[in-house]
Amino acid sequence: MMTQKIRVGLVGFGISGQVFHAPIMRSVPELELVKVTARKEEQKVILREKYPTAEAVDHIDAILEDDSIDLVVIATSNDMHYPFAKQALLAGKHVVVEKPFTNTSEQADELITLAKGKGKILSVYHNLRFNSDFRTILNVVKDERLGGIKNFEVRYDRFRNHLRPNAWREDNLPGSGIFYDLGAHLIDQTLQLFGKPNALFADLSIQRPRAKAIDHFELLLYYPEMRVSLKGGMLAKEPTPRYTIFALNGNFLKNGVDSQEALLRAGKFPDEDPNWGKEDPAIYGKLNLLLDGQDIEETIPSKLGSYPDYYQNIAHAILGKEKLIVTPEQARDVIRIIELGVLSQEKRCVIPLDNQLIAY
Repeated sequence: MMTQKIRVGLVGFGISGQVFHAPIMRSVPELELVKVTARKEEQKVILREKYPTAEAVDHIDAILEDDSIDLVVIATSNDMHYPFAKQALLAGKHVVVEKPFTNTSEQADELITLAKGKGKILSVYHNLRFNSDFRTILNVVKDERLGGIKNFEVRYDRFRNHLRPNAWREDNLPGSGIFYDLGAHLIDQTLQLFGKPNALFADLSIQRPRAKAIDHFELLLYYPEMRVSLKGGMLAKEPTPRYTIFALNGNFLKNGVDSQEALLRAGKFPDEDPNWGKEDPAIYGKLNLLLDGQDIEETIPSKLGSYPDYYQNIAHAILGKEKLIVTPEQARDVIRIIELGVLSQEKRCVIPLDNQLIAY
């Protein structure tokens, strides 16, 4: 039986388009990449080598005006997510937007309303939900032996003590800085794990000399019986734990990171690797409990990571076979928490979240 094809136009062929979108879409039989905005000659060379059936175009209009294209993927700088997504929805296309969804929750609300009015799928690429470590954490937090989680800490750190030349993420622009870039992932994961917090407090700072955008953040999310701490920075030379759980009966510690990003940056394709998404056992998480006076230590094997699962769900949602996993309402709530985090930094106070979220 022939697979029904969904024709895709990709807007943006920088790191995001080349590394995180095109190789993943290639792994989904229902998706056919047909047009890509690629203006630079080096981008066109890569496109010809890796995706020879896709056409390079200079402008988004060449994609939006093509009636044969069903799905438009926006993988541009953050400032263009909202206008390009709006244009694509108005053109009658289904839309996937790279995270963060938009720069403001007001923009997100407008796109959500527009997509519903057009009857089109709208989703945001929160791909870290499909990481091996997060999939493992989803099970760990349900382990009743923990005896109740009191503190949940997540770090997303990098080391680059200098500024990257001509990098828009490092300029003082709306949506730039690592609170939008990395913090969005951690906020999304937390909402998936624990739902809506009662309040938040944020400490946002610029630490590197001559930096213009936020390059360090700490976000505290307050739950009735627990606090969540989300941290990220650019000065972590020594690897830090990704997840740490402090519970009444013990702890869970997870070092290392999901392997998919490194493989994608090395030019690998998921559909060519039978072990895709499998973690090195050396970085499996460790559960350490005290139960009935007995010390219990367990190594928790990590679940398989799979970014292709995101785009497989997009294809199935467009074809009416599945419900959307990453909804625009969920992604909108991530943006609202970022906005309130910025407000908390400005006011130096705890901000309540009453009536601020719509999906949780």
